[in-house]
Amino acid sequence: MKEGFTRYMKNHQVHWWIFIIPHLFPYEIIQYSMDYSEFEERIKNVSAFSEVFIVGYSLLSQPIYAAHVGSYTGKQLIVQSAIHAREYVTGLLGVELTEYYAGFSFAGGIYFIYNSNPDGIRLVLDGSSWVGCQKLRDYLLSVNGSLDFSLYKANANAVDLNTNFDAKWGGGAQNVRCPASESFIGYYPMSEREVNALASFTNTVKPYATISYHTKGQVIYYGFDGQNENSLARDDAIAYRLSAVTGYTPVLTAQSTGGYKDWCIEKFDIPSFTIEVGGASLAHPIGENALPTLFEQNRNVPLTLLE
Repeated sequence: MKEGFTRYMKNHQVHWWIFIIPHLFPYEIIQYSMDYSEFEERIKNVSAFSEVFIVGYSLLSQPIYAAHVGSYTGKQLIVQSAIHAREYVTGLLGVELTEYYAGFSFAGGIYFIYNSNPDGIRLVLDGSSWVGCQKLRDYLLSVNGSLDFSLYKANANAVDLNTNFDAKWGGGAQNVRCPASESFIGYYPMSEREVNALASFTNTVKPYATISYHTKGQVIYYGFDGQNENSLARDDAIAYRLSAVTGYTPVLTAQSTGGYKDWCIEKFDIPSFTIEVGGASLAHPIGENALPTLFEQNRNVPLTLLE
């Protein structure tokens, strides 16, 4: 536990912390450089240059926020972030990109979704004490195996949302079939409220292309098992264009199913990519101190896709 705290404090510039003996009190009190209310406020500040709206709600009824920049005519792009809880820095990257693209004219439009997994992000940033149901709190603590949720990826059902989409669901090499902090596919496809919110919104927008931001490794994943040759050739070419503007490595997806990217390719036959930001040497969760570098590497990604 101490090692986990030390790693978390180093990554998040934690100024002080207090550990209360868990046998006497069931919670730890830790002050981080950011809590969920601050993360949420950063998203809401987007309203200074774009209308912020809600695309759906999490299991515990927290809003999933989005905004749009550009024109509502022409090609539309969806950029979704933070479907994995510990990767919340990608939501902040989305905020930075929104402000950047709100500052000039371009053909088409971009929808940014900032917090595809609100409950999971809040567990990472605030711990579990905010969860109102004691039984659910105990369940999450049991699944996580620790009071420290800093490496947690799943939602409040302990389902990995990026394995729950109905795209060859359950066929991934790393899928697990019991509740876990990561990789649990759920008991059936599209079981999770957050997944259905994303799917419904995507069905409504009918985007030209999608980007899913994750951490880490500086990799661009493209393609999906069973994708037709013409579409795969199209996405291969785009992936290498994205590589040229980011410096990231294009990688053809293998043995990975049930993700948002996979679902978009299978359902709509559109260009869809998972971009892993942050160097492989960085420790999870990547803190906001990495944002300037992540922004510089990714600021031309949406425009490249819309060209």
